[in-house]
Amino acid sequence: MTSTLRAALAAALLCLAPLPAAAQEKLTVLLDWFVNPDHAPLYVALERGYFREAGLDVALVAPADPNDPPKLVAAGKADVAISYQPQLHLQVAGGLPLVRIGTLVSTPLNTLIASANGPVKSIADLKGRKVGFSVGGFEDAMLGAMLESAGLTLKDVTLVNVNFALSPALLAGQVDATIGGFRNFELNQMAIEGHAARAFYPEEHGVPPYDELIYVAHRDRLKDPRLARFLAAVEKGALYLVNHPEESWGLFVKGRAELDNELNKRAWAATLPRFSHAPAALDEGRYRRFAEFLKGRGLLKTTPELATYAVQLR
Repeated sequence: MTSTLRAALAAALLCLAPLPAAAQEKLTVLLDWFVNPDHAPLYVALERGYFREAGLDVALVAPADPNDPPKLVAAGKADVAISYQPQLHLQVAGGLPLVRIGTLVSTPLNTLIASANGPVKSIADLKGRKVGFSVGGFEDAMLGAMLESAGLTLKDVTLVNVNFALSPALLAGQVDATIGGFRNFELNQMAIEGHAARAFYPEEHGVPPYDELIYVAHRDRLKDPRLARFLAAVEKGALYLVNHPEESWGLFVKGRAELDNELNKRAWAATLPRFSHAPAALDEGRYRRFAEFLKGRGLLKTTPELATYAVQLR
């Protein structure tokens, strides 16, 4: 074999050798709570390799304190946080440099819940009764609007802080209803325990529709190209989830056996139709209407320009 032929053969073999994988850019996403079906599109995108295809090495991190994720993103210690549209308005008003860049769950989940066998058959039946809550501020405003739809006010009920023990407080008879429970979890949890529940939905009783779960990033990092690629991958995950719910459930519990239980299975089915199919898309009117609602309830002094706290990345 001539030296020329050997050189040509060596060059050909080099061309056939596997190329090193493209460098993956790290991206840290802080969840709003422990891992649950609300996060399904993220885990489908992770397990299907959509983040990797987008050149991203995404770390999904459950917080030790659910109040921390937006604060950590505002402090530049994480890239993206899952948060709540109602809280975003208040956090921005409080000075946090946060901007909504995408939507995870595009309908309200928050619910006013009473026992189906109890005395509360309608919102008007809450007069003179106790209502349990976990977080003041927005939940008070939401309950106030719902009561007003039935001719009542907050003065007609007694608010009881039950921390996060909403269902236990209701089942134990400590309160007659609760505000703040999620319809995809608390309703199913009560059903599993053999207690039928009656639900009143805020968007049907005086509260403007809003996005329950959203993605937020730091205001100064909106030009980071990783963010648009992240949302594109999440969109792929959401669409695969809709088309292949059973396969997606398998991906969700893969390596996470603690999630494979009856409550999560029921919550999975209840949450499926509520995921945004176009996470990056922004409904500007929805955000403006909700800001006006919060201002009208006394939680905001002014309504800032939408572009300062919610954007659609290009």
